[in-house]
Amino acid sequence: MFVGISTRKKAVLRWATPLLLLALWLIYVLGAMGTPTLRHGAELDWGVLSGGLDSALAWRQALVEGSVLRLFSALFLHADWIHLLGNLVFLLIFGLPAERVMGGWRFLALFLFGGAVANLAAVLAIDAPDGIIIGASGAVSAVIGAYLALFPGARLGVVLPLGLFLEFVRVPASLLIGLWVLLQVVFAYSGPTFGTVAWPAHIAGFLFGVVFALFARAAIARRLRHSRGY
Repeated sequence: MFVGISTRKKAVLRWATPLLLLALWLIYVLGAMGTPTLRHGAELDWGVLSGGLDSALAWRQALVEGSVLRLFSALFLHADWIHLLGNLVFLLIFGLPAERVMGGWRFLALFLFGGAVANLAAVLAIDAPDGIIIGASGAVSAVIGAYLALFPGARLGVVLPLGLFLEFVRVPASLLIGLWVLLQVVFAYSGPTFGTVAWPAHIAGFLFGVVFALFARAAIARRLRHSRGY
């Protein structure tokens, strides 16, 4: 997708977000074509298992065996299509504008390492051993955190039911994201899906995204000045 960043300069290709969207969708479709046994086997082979990486010995063993890479591979597995669809929608909404200013490679690093940190938080927070942690929710949370840090004054369009009618309004993104963060904190300790969703991963991913964007601000500013010929 080509998007103009200036009326006088060439368009910028945003490739990382579409590539991630395609990869997440394609891997899910390929997995859905297999039997439940094969899908469960793939989750065991590529998902993150809870109850580990809590000591130097565990980290040394994970590095030697290569199982530490599960922190990344688990991002591309999803339990069902609803799980996948939610991540795709949020990645599309917040990923494209974030990538526009960050650049493709920096955005890809945000997604992968933010997701890995989120998965690690889930591994350490979940007490039950050998629980399977999968999904890109932590990585998408990192993208949302970066979006808030990069566009603190942005406004998002939402549709609200007002009486018998639906009204399109624009509200501060910080308000919506703040409510989202509050829900993550509440659900991390209670709620109807307590114990089935790795809410700590969402919180850790979000915080990683905020910090990542703040530290990268100077580099992002240089990139934007260069792209505009300054």
